[in-house]
Amino acid sequence: MEKITVLLADSSAEYRMALREEMEKSGDFRVVGEAEDGQHTVQMVRQMKPQILILDAMLPLLDGMAVLRTLRETDHETRVLILSARSEVTDKVDGLDAGANDYLAKPFHLAELEARIRSLTRRQFTQHDVVLSCGDLAFDTKARTASVAGQVLTLTRKETGILEYLLLNKGCPVSQEELIDHVWDNSVDNFSNSIRVHISSLRKKLRAALGYDPIRNRIGEGYVMEARSE
Repeated sequence: MEKITVLLADSSAEYRMALREEMEKSGDFRVVGEAEDGQHTVQMVRQMKPQILILDAMLPLLDGMAVLRTLRETDHETRVLILSARSEVTDKVDGLDAGANDYLAKPFHLAELEARIRSLTRRQFTQHDVVLSCGDLAFDTKARTASVAGQVLTLTRKETGILEYLLLNKGCPVSQEELIDHVWDNSVDNFSNSIRVHISSLRKKLRAALGYDPIRNRIGEGYVMEARSE
């Protein structure tokens, strides 16, 4: 199996070395380069074209957010996973809005980092996808509005976040834990009824607009967005 190519960007040489050793030990990844500051990161991504950039948010010269914005001016293919000591939801939102595909707060377990990288390489979307769709359902990622046959749906912010993430992963199960990471802040636990309430409300609205529920709950796997089969 072809290995996933990774570029590591962190100001600490010791941290980069530890990550490289552990990732290459797994056999799934090949680290193609390391960068110690933001300027070198941009240069190396453009030169080496890795599948995944693991980007520390607090790089010198150009910080992680500046690196992201610079890359996304021309590069919409490289998957970017931000590592940061900041774990507030506003920090995650800023990173995702700047063009990151995922955000992981330090400290983290290496197994989770590797699982997130594998997940990113499975997702078949790029940042320049403006409209996501599933059957007659469309979601404008810039306007952040959902519509069915041209009729805009009235959704809450949480419902909008859930819908966007499920559409980005259309056809693939999304666990409750993933939704917590991408739509909720860290104060919500895996057993919170709040998540189920928002998903239930979203499903009712979609069912009313489409005439069917495009969200399936696969027991033991998660929620899946699927168009109705003819």
